[in-house]
Amino acid sequence: METMRLAIVGAGPAGIYAADLLQKAERDFEVEIDLFEQLPAPYGLVRYGVSPDHPRIKGIINALRDVLDSGSVRYFGNVRYGQDVVLDDLKKHYHAVIFSTGAIRDAALSIPGIDAEGSYGAADYVSWFDGHPDVPRTWPLEAQSVGVIGNGNVALDVSRMLIKHADDLLPTEIPQNVYEGLKANPIEELHLFGRRGPKYVKFTPLELRELGELNDVDMVIDERDFDREDAYADEVLAKNKQVLVMTRIMDKWRKDQQEREAAGEQASRKLHMHFWSKPVEVVTEDGRVTGLKIERTAPDGEGGIIDTGEFEIIPMQSLYRAVGYFGSPVDEVPFDEARGVIPNAQGRVQNLEGDQVHGVYATGWIKRGPVGLIGHTKSDAMETLESLMADRATWWQPEAPTADAIPALLQERKVPYTDLEGWHRLDEHELALGAAEDRTRIKVVPRDEMTRISRGE
Repeated sequence: METMRLAIVGAGPAGIYAADLLQKAERDFEVEIDLFEQLPAPYGLVRYGVSPDHPRIKGIINALRDVLDSGSVRYFGNVRYGQDVVLDDLKKHYHAVIFSTGAIRDAALSIPGIDAEGSYGAADYVSWFDGHPDVPRTWPLEAQSVGVIGNGNVALDVSRMLIKHADDLLPTEIPQNVYEGLKANPIEELHLFGRRGPKYVKFTPLELRELGELNDVDMVIDERDFDREDAYADEVLAKNKQVLVMTRIMDKWRKDQQEREAAGEQASRKLHMHFWSKPVEVVTEDGRVTGLKIERTAPDGEGGIIDTGEFEIIPMQSLYRAVGYFGSPVDEVPFDEARGVIPNAQGRVQNLEGDQVHGVYATGWIKRGPVGLIGHTKSDAMETLESLMADRATWWQPEAPTADAIPALLQERKVPYTDLEGWHRLDEHELALGAAEDRTRIKVVPRDEMTRISRGE
């Protein structure tokens, strides 16, 4: 029976799901799959994009681990596509490649002052607190008043990881340098901004509820945000069960706030929710953030907003934008600069003129953009694999499709790659570090240390 050799670039959920689904798919050929990952450790977004205090979501790693440990795929970590291996290498040794490189940059927010000192992208902060090896070990946590722009789950993650007391994160896998940074954080209040009303948020109820359960943090609600008449919200959104649950959560916060004020009680930190608040300018002084100017908005009756001409300035010393992620170009592969994705049709990569690039496929966020939850990548991967299998006649014809060719190539180029056994070694090391401190795990952060431990050096 013919054997098809497939390279997958990116060992996050999208890439691992694609490998698993192809192994299980009904087909009349054998498959050999190699996963290439630029970081020494696998799992991508689950390891480096999910807050450490969300072990439930990180439980997805268990399913991904089962795929890697099945023995049906090979893993090559610490290998940079475009540097350590290039497209011509893949054409020489494989019949096709799937790119699952994700989206890790922050989407732009074009308002005056957004590039001021003290203004940050959420993705960079998430990479820091998740111990990504390619970002600095420190983060400038110096502000007493902080703003976060966005009404999705990433905005909640960022807000929670800014306002939460560091000691409450000790049971998690938070890296030591991150704990020390958060421990010294002088924050007293955080302001979270959304352009539309409380019934339009993109949060999930679980994430929202967690925000109100933070130790020694008061939720502060502006009653003006609940007084606007909105026929669309009342007629359409009111039927959504998630909206109903989140409305009840916020109603409880409003009641709790009234009771605290009546009793004269307050926590050491406050989280202010601002709805109907459109950011229009970052206020600066000497190039640094000093506030955020917002325009109050109102519902247009059709699910959108209208500007009111009412402006306010909320003082703050730092600002985070959590308005979405954006993909990065991949060497020698077409890229849509406007959308931040590899142009494709059902996963088949296309050039900018719309012609198919044979042998090259995409899945995950680099295929469709940063939308949907991690679990959605399964159906996305299946679509790509159906295209791949249907294109058998146009696969590459590799001149050296042998299993030992890639390890030999990497050794020849002196690439200190890691393998599955090395990941197990690093995994056990991190768990042992955590166990010594009565914690789940303590991540190793520096790339060279991760690589050294993985390679047993």
